[in-house]
Amino acid sequence: MERRRLPGQHEHLEPSGSASDTVESCPKRFALQVASWSAVHIQDPASQRLTWNKPPVNVLVIRKIRDESLVEPFKELCRFLVEEKLMMVYVERRVVDDATLSKDEAFGSIRNQLCTFREGYDDISDCIDLIICLGGDGTLLYASSLFQGSVPPVMAFHLGSLGFLTPFKFESYKTEVAKVFEGNAAITLRSRLKVKVVKDMLQREGHTNSEAGKVTLQLQVLNEVVVDRGPSSYLSNVDLYLDGRLITSVQGDGVIVSTPTGSTAYAAAAGASMIHPNVPAIMVTPICPHSLSFRPIVVPAGVELMITLSPDARNTAWVSFDGRKRQEIQYGDCIKITTSCYPVPSICCHDLVYDWFESLAQCLHWNVRKRQARLADASDSSDTEN
Repeated sequence: MERRRLPGQHEHLEPSGSASDTVESCPKRFALQVASWSAVHIQDPASQRLTWNKPPVNVLVIRKIRDESLVEPFKELCRFLVEEKLMMVYVERRVVDDATLSKDEAFGSIRNQLCTFREGYDDISDCIDLIICLGGDGTLLYASSLFQGSVPPVMAFHLGSLGFLTPFKFESYKTEVAKVFEGNAAITLRSRLKVKVVKDMLQREGHTNSEAGKVTLQLQVLNEVVVDRGPSSYLSNVDLYLDGRLITSVQGDGVIVSTPTGSTAYAAAAGASMIHPNVPAIMVTPICPHSLSFRPIVVPAGVELMITLSPDARNTAWVSFDGRKRQEIQYGDCIKITTSCYPVPSICCHDLVYDWFESLAQCLHWNVRKRQARLADASDSSDTEN
């Protein structure tokens, strides 16, 4: 399938050009309209729009597992896509094999027309035009994990507990889905992290040989990479490198390396700032550092971060990626992190500014307080001279 580069890929940013030569990682059925970029012009994120080169055909529906309240919305959506929109609908095998769906004879004709796949066995990355998520933020993270290269546009409906990344309400799903099929929707390009775990990397005389070792895991991460002390009672002690130079050692419960999308997740709970997903950056946030002056920092997107155990660390460390694939990091291992060139195109309900601040207010109750009472008369002010 034809590949095009998405705008905002900082490793391959061009001085100028049209949308056709700045788009690489989208499936060919859609494209993103972006303004040209130059050294004196900062691209307006509002110019990021979804348009279809060809009408979408294959739709992937991701449903939150083990939530019976989503069975009916799932059936409604599938029936709408298959019968009214004549789409090829892909779903997970475990979703179709759900006992509730199997017993529903009325849904049987739709169920037989669904295309199924199994995570880790079937590769659907080249045949999906649009992803629709039903659930909470975890469904979007899971959808991201299924596509280790180019990611189709994602439309997320809020049917979970938090819903920071899911701006659409299911009550109006027919209207909203029809609008997306027509195209010209606002898009937020959520950057991801490209992460490599390298085992048995050589360390000699205090120097790190970044070329040695064996890559045992490579992932695209949407929220964050978390390195922590695991079950040990000792402080975590890891070294942080930036573009090959030792920046600092992290002593505490661990460290979070996150995208701007992940800045409102674990990083926010650890005291980091919240960054709009269109800001090209990587965040480094210590977890309960044993230093009062160790503040979270933001580094430019595109730099390479590397995390290793400090030579004098008393214990190993553990790492997880968007809360998954947790594993132990031994002496001589390292974690390499940089900005991925495959972001997640997340479809906005209104626009990328309104959606984000709406989520801050509704989900995180950002800046919520009782309003200060209005003065009835200026003479009531304590600043007024008698």
